[in-house]
Amino acid sequence: MRSLRFALAAASLIASTAFASPTAPTSGVEYITLAQPQPAQTVGKKVEVIEFFMYHCPACNALEPSLAAWVKKQGDNVNFKRVHMPMQGANDPEAHLYLTLEAMGKLEEMHPKVFRAFHVERQRLNRDDAIIEWVAKNGVDKAKFLEYWNSFGVLSKLRRTQQVLNAYKVDSVPTLIVDGRYMTSPSVVGAAVKGSTNANVAQSTFQVMDALVAKVQKEKGLVPAAKK
Repeated sequence: MRSLRFALAAASLIASTAFASPTAPTSGVEYITLAQPQPAQTVGKKVEVIEFFMYHCPACNALEPSLAAWVKKQGDNVNFKRVHMPMQGANDPEAHLYLTLEAMGKLEEMHPKVFRAFHVERQRLNRDDAIIEWVAKNGVDKAKFLEYWNSFGVLSKLRRTQQVLNAYKVDSVPTLIVDGRYMTSPSVVGAAVKGSTNANVAQSTFQVMDALVAKVQKEKGLVPAAKK
């Protein structure tokens, strides 16, 4: 947590002497420039955006509807990805669930249902057996799910997830990375725009994201696509 505490402290210090503006964000205030940028996959004119999250995280659940709307609005401007933080280590059941649904092509259908199971239905999907039972009750073929769950591809990705977190120096969620270089989150933005409501912080976060995507497009000479 040291890096996040340092980042928030730096953001708070700079914000006291600089005017926080989500529409014209400043490195060290509304976002952080990574000391060691990571390779980003720019597909055509799409800027890579990664969300690090966890299904059981209340802040991730609260952000999800706004994030989904933002991604839809950006359309062909962003290449959006998610990485589930493996809270329980290399065999984290939630991360395993996410990667299995991704491999099956079931994320669009099941991703909202998983959040609902945790935060509305109050189900504890933190064990392998509980997850397998839940997906079978929610319309997913159990045999096919187990085939992907135990597949080499899914297990390899699961083992590599912690390495991804370490590379980006991510130790809290939700965290958003733009082009492998710029990190922001509701907590970082909230520290800059002090006194705002949760709704205002979420809105400001996506204003920062808009500005960062535009910044990368300008830096790389990418022609922005029409937003939806």
